[in-house]
Amino acid sequence: MSSDPETEPGLRAALRSAASALKSDGVPFALTGGYALWVHGAPEPTHDVDFAVPEDEVERAAESLAAAGFEVERPPEDWLFKAHRDGAMVDVLHRLQGHPVDSLVITASGEQEILGLRIPVMPPTQIMAAKLGSLSEHYCDLAPLLGVARAVREQLDWGRLRDEAHDQPFAEAFLLLTDRLGISGPASG
Repeated sequence: MSSDPETEPGLRAALRSAASALKSDGVPFALTGGYALWVHGAPEPTHDVDFAVPEDEVERAAESLAAAGFEVERPPEDWLFKAHRDGAMVDVLHRLQGHPVDSLVITASGEQEILGLRIPVMPPTQIMAAKLGSLSEHYCDLAPLLGVARAVREQLDWGRLRDEAHDQPFAEAFLLLTDRLGISGPASG
């Protein structure tokens, strides 16, 4: 994993720059989404970098990234903002599964070294729960999630994922599939 900005792919450079800016400006944050799962052993994402910040820190996070050379975009969704630089996109989320990010979410994220920086990285179970919670009739591509689940399966709390998937038919279908494929541990009950 190169940490030389001259040779880093765009998303890695964006991850390093954004994390460095937020860290140096004292904005509480945690890496989440595909890159957090990558830290835990999943395939490297190719679309964007995701960070979570407490809801009351959104403006400071936006100012920090703008000062670091990112172009900040406020999309119509009220749970994130986007930051772009050199063709790479960083999503900064302040709500996860409809709930505000707070300092407890950030402090529950253990620090890991990634690309030469020590930063908070969300645990894989929390990320997978959010990804499963976002499945719907409008978005139900299970293939990428299967690869991720297989890669980090030993680190996932499958019981918690089953509990959180209750009454979410798309998440329940995914978990049935992981059970049948032998990816998850045996279902209880």
